Amino acid sequence: MKQTTLKEGFSLKGKGLHSGLDITAEFLPAPDNHGYKFQRVDVEGEPIIDALAENVKATTRGTVIGRGDVHISTIEHSLAALYAAGVDNCLIKVNGPEMPILDGSASDYANEILRVGTVEQDSEKDYYVVKQKIEVRDDTTGSSIVVLPDDEFSIDTMVAFDSPVLPNQFASLDNLSDFAAEIAPSRTFVFVREIEPLVKNNLIKGGDLENAIVIYDSPMEQTELDRIADLVNSPHKNVEAFGYLNERPLQHDNEPARHKLLDVLGDLALIGRPLKGKVIATRPGHSLNTTLAKQIRKELKRQELQAPVYNPNVEPLMDINRIRELLPHRYPFLLVDKIIDMGEKHIVGVKNVTGNEPYFQGHFPQEPVMPGVLMVEAMAQTGGLLVLSTVSEPERYSTYFMKIDNVKFRQKVVPGDTLIFHVSFMTEMRRGCAVMKGYAFVGERIVTECEFMAQIVKNK
Repeated sequence: MKQTTLKEGFSLKGKGLHSGLDITAEFLPAPDNHGYKFQRVDVEGEPIIDALAENVKATTRGTVIGRGDVHISTIEHSLAALYAAGVDNCLIKVNGPEMPILDGSASDYANEILRVGTVEQDSEKDYYVVKQKIEVRDDTTGSSIVVLPDDEFSIDTMVAFDSPVLPNQFASLDNLSDFAAEIAPSRTFVFVREIEPLVKNNLIKGGDLENAIVIYDSPMEQTELDRIADLVNSPHKNVEAFGYLNERPLQHDNEPARHKLLDVLGDLALIGRPLKGKVIATRPGHSLNTTLAKQIRKELKRQELQAPVYNPNVEPLMDINRIRELLPHRYPFLLVDKIIDMGEKHIVGVKNVTGNEPYFQGHFPQEPVMPGVLMVEAMAQTGGLLVLSTVSEPERYSTYFMKIDNVKFRQKVVPGDTLIFHVSFMTEMRRGCAVMKGYAFVGERIVTECEFMAQIVKNK
């Protein structure tokens, strides 16, 4: 799948939940591999902040990212809408310290994205594929998030509050295409008993009954309720029973749980890549959500490319017979057994290393190790198949090495290992020449990487 961006820009205006300021946010198309970025146009130099987990500065009643002394808060609703719509690249210009809260949901963001539409870009979408269980936990609150391997993305969210009004609730999202209708309209919520402490912490200056669900669940005198209403400049409301104080009814009986799911989705957007896996969040909050995103970001930094998924039960795109038709190499120098994946700009090949490889007789008799130069050669053969896929009648062409750069050998390869090669174009092909980047994996670890140039030549 290709990356996408907005087909055209749009703007939304509203007050900030915590600052109370009138704020305009402008969403603009962005180039390939740009990601999500926020630009504070009200600050000198108009600094740009990458929406990535390592830039999270605070998580009290919203997610705050920053660069130096410049921050932008309450970003999760807009990011959830972009993520669910499959938008990979977007620049958001904001003239204040936070995103507008609007009605407390992501509905306006989602509707505007649907209105302007998205456009496909040249680069391929880069997923983070969950291959084993990931878990983060806060034992003091009983909160946890578990992510399990799955072919698609989905979220189950469970919330539990010590409240007679808001009991345990559950919400799920099995398909991102349902987000705009089922999750986006769900509003943020607050308990009346929380309002005064939040005000004392210089928060929710822009909060009211129009942009948050307000829950009354512990007894208070009417005079006390009026005093709290005055703190947030809201009209007095006579309350005779526990419940929701808003005139606007709930969108769903489990709207608070749906909003928590929305928050999880927005915070996971800080991974910087769409995720393939099943997320199970129990009593989640912004702190725990962003802890998970940070953990995955650390893994991405440790190894910039994930090992391709290899399922030997799936029929390959090219078996050894087809490879022999395309490549001139023969025993003992044909070093690719099959091709399991290929796109316009990348290819994935497999080499099963056995104890019968002829080079093990001398490299080394007492400790068989696959020569590094042969791993580079195997990557080049894999890349050659990618280059040949760009021409008609590929059987009439051959590819040749022209240059090798930046070779790194990280781990030895021995009999019994299965090498997975991921080779991709670094630039467009010009005059029959291709510059490529290759990685060789054993399991989840990179064992070799290099950059090389190859030329395609028509056979005489």
